[in-house]
Amino acid sequence: MTYSKEEILSRCNAICKNTLMETLEIEFVDVSEDSLTARMPVTSKVHQPDGVLHGGATVALAESVGSAAAFVVLKDSDAMVRGIEIAANHVKGVRSGYVYAKATVLHKGRTTQLWQIRVTNEADELVSMIKFTTISLPKA
Repeated sequence: MTYSKEEILSRCNAICKNTLMETLEIEFVDVSEDSLTARMPVTSKVHQPDGVLHGGATVALAESVGSAAAFVVLKDSDAMVRGIEIAANHVKGVRSGYVYAKATVLHKGRTTQLWQIRVTNEADELVSMIKFTTISLPKA
């Protein structure tokens, strides 16, 4: 079954209820054949003590969008997706506004998937570059 862009985004946003994604106010905003984009507001609740975006919040955003993207591209409702490795390089601080995480598939295997996730600020400047590996498993 093929879903429209709006249906995919609606489903991705619906699964965020009562999760870390809802706590961090992560919202899925765009999808294509090989990518998924989400945004997160940068407020004091995701700051380090010195007032800039916490790297852990950035990684949570990246893993959230990467996992959802893997599920979307697999098109298999009988699979569950888990992250098995993540590596992040943070290159720019952000104090306010939104950050955007775009997960683009580099390898789309039946079992493992490799994702590149670019996190940018509102001016489209690179904030973090993240490599994320997922595994798809049959639901228990």
